[in-house]
Amino acid sequence: MPLTDAEWDAADGLALADLVRRGAVTARELAEAALARIDRHDGRIGAVVRTDPEGAFAEIGRGLPDGPFRGVPFLLKEVGPGDAGRPITSNSRFFDGNVAKATGTIVERHRAAGLVILGRTNSPELGLCPATEPAFGRPTRNPWDPERQAGGSSGGAAAAVAARYVPMAQGGDGGGSIRLPAAHCGVYGLKPTRGRTPAGPLAGESWSGLVCTHALTRTVRDSAALLDATHGPAPGDPYAAPSPVRPYIEEVLRADPGRLGVAMVTAAPGGGRVDPAVVAAVEATGRLLAGLGHAVEPWAMPFDLERHADDFWLVVGTAAAAQVAARTAAIGRPPREDELEPVTRALVDHANRASAVAHYAAIQRLHLTGRDLGAVFARYDVILSPVFADPPLPLGCFSMATPSLDDYVAEARAGMPFTSWHNAAGCPAASLPLGWTADGLPIGVQIACAHGRDDRVLALSAQLEAAAPWAARRPGVTGRG
Repeated sequence: MPLTDAEWDAADGLALADLVRRGAVTARELAEAALARIDRHDGRIGAVVRTDPEGAFAEIGRGLPDGPFRGVPFLLKEVGPGDAGRPITSNSRFFDGNVAKATGTIVERHRAAGLVILGRTNSPELGLCPATEPAFGRPTRNPWDPERQAGGSSGGAAAAVAARYVPMAQGGDGGGSIRLPAAHCGVYGLKPTRGRTPAGPLAGESWSGLVCTHALTRTVRDSAALLDATHGPAPGDPYAAPSPVRPYIEEVLRADPGRLGVAMVTAAPGGGRVDPAVVAAVEATGRLLAGLGHAVEPWAMPFDLERHADDFWLVVGTAAAAQVAARTAAIGRPPREDELEPVTRALVDHANRASAVAHYAAIQRLHLTGRDLGAVFARYDVILSPVFADPPLPLGCFSMATPSLDDYVAEARAGMPFTSWHNAAGCPAASLPLGWTADGLPIGVQIACAHGRDDRVLALSAQLEAAAPWAARRPGVTGRG
C-alpha cells in the first residue's frame, strides 16, 4: 500500500527498507512516490537535473539485493561517480552529451545495498562553487526559502533530502561540498576520512585526495548504515582509511562516545566576519555538549587561511584543467567561449599557467595541514566550529559569472573558512542541523575528529541528535513551513 505524505515524511531510509522487507510497501511503490514528489515540487526547487524511471523500474524488475536499504529510492550527484552508459555532464555545456564509460565502484556498492537509483541531482559546473546555480540548467533553491541558496556543490542532493523527495542522496565533498549544503538545507552531512570510500574504477583519488564521497541524509543512522555498506578499499586503490573496530551503525545505536575534549571555534582563521546567528548556534552546541558531560574549551584556529586558500584553489583548478583537457581530447576540440563559465575558465587558465613544481608545492603544504590538525587532535578529541560563515544567503552570491578570479576566491574564502582544512588533512567531519535563525532558516554546526575516527564523529552525532532531534522539523517544499 502506498504511504501517506505524513508517513513518507516521517520515514528515513532504514525505516523504508523495513517496510519493504515486511511487505507493507513495494520498491516500485516507493520509486513511484519519490518520482511523483519530484514531478510535483521540483519545478520550484530545482534539485534534480534528470530522472530515469525506466532504468529504476527495470532494476526493480530484475530483483534487488537483500541489502540494508533494499527498495529505497536514491539520487546520484551530477558531478559525481559515473553509471556506465548513462549521461553525466558535470553540469557544463562543454560536457553536454558525455556518457559515463564505467560505473563507479561506490555506485556498485549503492546498488548492492539495495538502493534504487532514480536520477541525478543539481550541482555547479564541475563542482567548483559553494552555491548550486549552474549556467547549464537552473539554480537549486533552498526548500526553507526559495529565494535563498541551497549551498554547493552537493546542493541538489541536500535540497532533495530536505524537501523529502528521497531520504538520502549521494554527495561528494572536496572543500565542504557535503557539509555546506547540509548546513544550508537542515540535513545531516558526513564527509568521511580520506580513503574511507573508493574513487574507482577510473581514478585512485579525486582533486589530489581532497574529495571524499558519501551522502546527505535526514538521520545519523542512515549515514552510518550507508557507510557500512560502502566503505573499504577496492582492488588497486592507492591507499585506504584505517578499518573500523565495529560497524558504524553500532556506534550510532550506542550513541556513547565517552567523555570528550572539545575545542570550540567561533572565529574565522585570519579574523573574518562570522554572522552572530552562526556564532550563537556553535555556542549553543557547546553548552549542549557540556551538559552531556564533555569538556568544552574555546579555541582559535592558528592557521594561514589566505595561503591555504591559494593552495586549495590551485589544486582544484588543476583537477578542472585535467578534466577539460580530457574532454577536449575526447571530442577533438577545445571548449568554445560560451561552453565554460567564467570562473571555470579562469581556474583552468590559472592552473595551466602554474608550473608542475608550484602544484606539487601546493599539495605538500595542504598535506601539512594534516600535521597541524594532528597536533590539535593530540590535545582535543573534537573540533566544534561553524560550517559556513553565514546562514543561507540570497540567490546570486558566489556567482561563477564573476569576471575576476581573485574576487571569486576572496568571496569563497570569506564564506567557507572552516571546512576545507579537514579535506586537506583527510579528517572526518560532519554538519549537524542544530541551529536556526530567528526567521527559521537552518544553520549547521561542524564537528571534526582525528583521521580515521569516523566512529567518533558518528557516535557524537547520534548523541547530539538524540539530545536535540531535528528529523521532524521540515520545510514546506514551496517555502518555509
